[in-house]
Amino acid sequence: MRRLSVLPQQCLLLMTCLLMVLEAVPIDIDKTKVKAEGHVEGEKVENPDTGLYYDEYLRQVIDVLETDKHFREKLQTADIEEIKSGKLSRELDLVSHHVRTRLDELKRQEVARLRMLIKAKMDSVQDTGIDHQALLKQFEHLNHQNPDTFEPKDLDMLIKAATSDLENYDKTRHEEFKKYEMMKEHERREYLKTLDEEKRKREESKFEEMKKKHGDHPKVHHPGSKDQLKEVWEEADGLDPNEFDPKTFFKLHDVNNDGFLDEQELEALFTKELEKVYDPKNEEDDMVEMEEERLRMREHVMNEVDINKDRLVTLEEFLRATEKKEFLEPDSWETLDQQQLFTEDELKEFENHISQQEDELRKKAEELQKQKEELQRQHDQLQAQKQELQQVVKQMEQKKLQQGNPPAGPGGELKIQPPGEPKAGDTPKHPVGGDQPLPPGHVPEPAVRTDQVHP
Repeated sequence: MRRLSVLPQQCLLLMTCLLMVLEAVPIDIDKTKVKAEGHVEGEKVENPDTGLYYDEYLRQVIDVLETDKHFREKLQTADIEEIKSGKLSRELDLVSHHVRTRLDELKRQEVARLRMLIKAKMDSVQDTGIDHQALLKQFEHLNHQNPDTFEPKDLDMLIKAATSDLENYDKTRHEEFKKYEMMKEHERREYLKTLDEEKRKREESKFEEMKKKHGDHPKVHHPGSKDQLKEVWEEADGLDPNEFDPKTFFKLHDVNNDGFLDEQELEALFTKELEKVYDPKNEEDDMVEMEEERLRMREHVMNEVDINKDRLVTLEEFLRATEKKEFLEPDSWETLDQQQLFTEDELKEFENHISQQEDELRKKAEELQKQKEELQRQHDQLQAQKQELQQVVKQMEQKKLQQGNPPAGPGGELKIQPPGEPKAGDTPKHPVGGDQPLPPGHVPEPAVRTDQVHP
């Protein structure tokens, strides 16, 4: 049991399995090299992302609960079973009004976030008539029937959901790794099919040579054995192997001094063993496989040492494990390269699944291509109709001009000539006597008729 935010003066404050499993999510860091840097007083240690889709909401709830004195006191005396059973959640009714108000606000924000995600997902498939309330049921970390206030049931659901999800974390990682290995083998075999016989033999020979080279490494000590820990004591800690002391070793590698070895701190102990097998500079060494090996080692030690299965190792559990026969005389440890990761039947089933996915994607691509062609056809048809209409309008204007009708304007309106106005292009006529205009007030004389007879 431990708190999420580790402050030296408040160690063991949040004794909950929820916070415990949050700390248990493994990260890739060698903490044996970090301890020398020390810990700044009052500095908050950043914890790794749990990978849960409600990780931020979970952390915010924990931060708010930490501010309530009554709740902290109850956590100090609670055990894991009380937390898992929901008994601790009922203490939420006794927290301060300010804390409850803040929790209500966090829940409303989380519900709004989930609804937004649901709407975005539904909009992406052009669905309508979304029943958000029904879709919210798939989220088990909050009470969707009451979206406005944070109640004891919400805390109980959050604890149970996080505990269950994180307990399945390792299982999910193993499944993903197995798929990764099968995909590697599938792609290798598919590549070989594209080669001629001579090149295929060369590739097969190279593959076997790399496997042999990868398997040629120093002996890997059994994780958690005396030999393995003494090697860390000597090479990482720089201490005399003849003076190995389990209690001192525990305190050295309890990096944050909280009295526990969590899964992160345990995984850091296996770095020296992993470096015997994996080197990122070597083509034959796969770093994804190295992390799977690290996970297997940590799981093995936890199963052997963690008596109460709280995913944390106490000093008492650690010392008790060093008294077992397996600690002094362990069995040999088989690395991944010495194991069969999948069977041919499993690979065949995996390839069939891939083939089905490819067929579905191909069909979808064909449908999209047809839709594209149909849209292009409609576009071309509209363009042709537009050109025809433009041609008809042009012909009508030409016909009107030939008949003496005023042409149409740009918008199709008729250009009407007001009475008395000169037509466009006509030159105005000036009075007789010249082309210049007459001065104001001058009355022009009548023109003399040449056919008039004088007496």
